Amino acid sequence: MAASTATAPTDRIDVFWDSGMLNHNSGNGVFDTGMDPGFLDVLEKHPENSDRVKNMVSILKRGPISPYISWLPGKPALLSELLSFHSSEYINELVEADRDGGKMLCAGTFLNPGSWDASLLAAGTTISAMKHVLDGHGKIAYALVRPPGHHAQPTQADGYCFLNNAGLAVQFALNSGCAKVAVIDIDVHYGNGTAEGFYRSDKVLTTSLHMNHGSWGPSHPQNGSVDELGEAEGFGYNLNIPLPNGTGDRGYRHAMTELVVPAIQKFEPEMMVLVIGQDSSAFDPNGRQCLTMEGYQEIGRIVRSLADRHCSGRLLIVQEGGYHVTYSAYCLHATLEGVLNLPTSLLSDPIAYYPEDEALAVEVIKSIKKFQKDNVPFLKGA
Repeated sequence: MAASTATAPTDRIDVFWDSGMLNHNSGNGVFDTGMDPGFLDVLEKHPENSDRVKNMVSILKRGPISPYISWLPGKPALLSELLSFHSSEYINELVEADRDGGKMLCAGTFLNPGSWDASLLAAGTTISAMKHVLDGHGKIAYALVRPPGHHAQPTQADGYCFLNNAGLAVQFALNSGCAKVAVIDIDVHYGNGTAEGFYRSDKVLTTSLHMNHGSWGPSHPQNGSVDELGEAEGFGYNLNIPLPNGTGDRGYRHAMTELVVPAIQKFEPEMMVLVIGQDSSAFDPNGRQCLTMEGYQEIGRIVRSLADRHCSGRLLIVQEGGYHVTYSAYCLHATLEGVLNLPTSLLSDPIAYYPEDEALAVEVIKSIKKFQKDNVPFLKGA
């Protein structure tokens, strides 16, 4: 278990937010299909809806963590910034889709009127949060953004994502002189878009802890498997940790301490990016993992410890998934409590947790560790 109280707690987290991101509306239907089968009286909202983020905003503004939070505005991304990660052909496709009144870009991913402006705000707000940290105005920034971004690849949309918010911020850091950036993605789904953007780079270590879901079609050809390690100079700098379904707090902590911490220590980044999705919680409709508030808090502590040790405390947190409208907000609160190194929890868990048997996760993590030591050059002997 990482030393979670080795440093004094920071006095604040700077949260970057713009209400214009609420204007993205993915519609209603059967879960995320947008379809009306004709035999249901109640069609639910698309999982990636504005309610989930409204609760995240309100819990930070009115919850017990509020004294530790400072609020800063977002802004839209510039075209030149988008082209640092995405191809011009893909950006033109999005602009044309917006101009034509909307388009389903892939399964579950609907660009509707208002979506493009919200996407620009999400991307620009994340870049602004990164710039804030790099310019020395704060140590820890949180980009509270939607639509999410970590599935968006340089040339295509995927998984509710249009623009890769975290990827654009990482590229901004590299362009600003950061020699090495580490990304830790704990969303329940593989951060395939971010990985794809830096797959041939040894300047970015992308690490993703996700359920073992594999590919889900043409928009998501990556499997998220352990052998997707990167290519050319980037070989070994994409570390996938596909965890068995049902992995909970103890399993995730074991994966962090056995796999993530040693990799970060070897890589020695100058900037840390924590990509968070509360869809890895025990009660999320879009995931099959069992993290609770306690697990998120511990992950926050571990990442904070790594940022303090290697990055002079500099940490950018980027919001991704999380589709239980209430519990996602509580788990966000817990994650930020951990990042702040608060000695006691400010909120109790309103749902508690499923009992966890981490034996299978421990065995899987052991096999991943052996694979990485045998195949990843910079981790040999770690």
